[in-house]
Amino acid sequence: MPRVPEEGRGSRIAFALLGGVVRPVMNLLISRSWVGMRSIPGGSIVVSNHMSEIDPLVVAHALYSNGHYPRFLAKESLFRIPLAGKALAATGQVPVDRGGAGAGASLETGRKLLDRGGIIAIYPEGTLTRDPDLWPMKGHTGAARLALKTGAPVVPVVHWGDHELLPRYAKSLKLFPRKRTVVRAGSPVDLDEFRGKPLTKAVLAQATERIMEAITAELRILRGETPPAERWDPAAHGQAATGRNIATQTTPGENPRDDADKE
Repeated sequence: MPRVPEEGRGSRIAFALLGGVVRPVMNLLISRSWVGMRSIPGGSIVVSNHMSEIDPLVVAHALYSNGHYPRFLAKESLFRIPLAGKALAATGQVPVDRGGAGAGASLETGRKLLDRGGIIAIYPEGTLTRDPDLWPMKGHTGAARLALKTGAPVVPVVHWGDHELLPRYAKSLKLFPRKRTVVRAGSPVDLDEFRGKPLTKAVLAQATERIMEAITAELRILRGETPPAERWDPAAHGQAATGRNIATQTTPGENPRDDADKE
């Protein structure tokens, strides 16, 4: 059974109230299948693919409904939205300054959550994938850094189907027909060869790629398709690291994968 941390009365109430609203809505919007979610050990870093702005609700729904209290590393600007910000703060979500100034504080908060058996969820890509076919793209090193500093297991939790409910950067839900989502937890990522080493740029890059490989392998099972041989790198395609502008600066027609989705 997962190691469940002791939760304060305030956070338990906040999760119960929020779950009482969100879970019935999610069950109405999508049919779902959860695979392996109860096997996730407490004190784990959950890493997921990211293809729709509704992804956090889907992953949180699966985690909470299977006995976990999920905390996400969420961009700091979300905490300034009146109602959403209060809900995020009340449930102990972790704000991240994507400019980099507060990254250390966010990882320290994550470490404390892991130490008491909590679950911290991270999207290693840092934003919605720019890959035109929605495969995981090149990752950032935050999840690897936290895992190697704490010794916490890293568990890939992938999902497929919710992007049909809310396509990448779409402004409205596509309710009909009712969509189906599968959320699958894989085995912990093997990072043993990197543990105990100095956290150099090279070590963090290699560990991050190992994490992205694990996410991609689990997603391949869900999709029943073969991922591209080369991972999508936004910088190589002239794309901004964040934001909705994902147009490429390469010449269309050079490679079929250069014709990125411009929703």
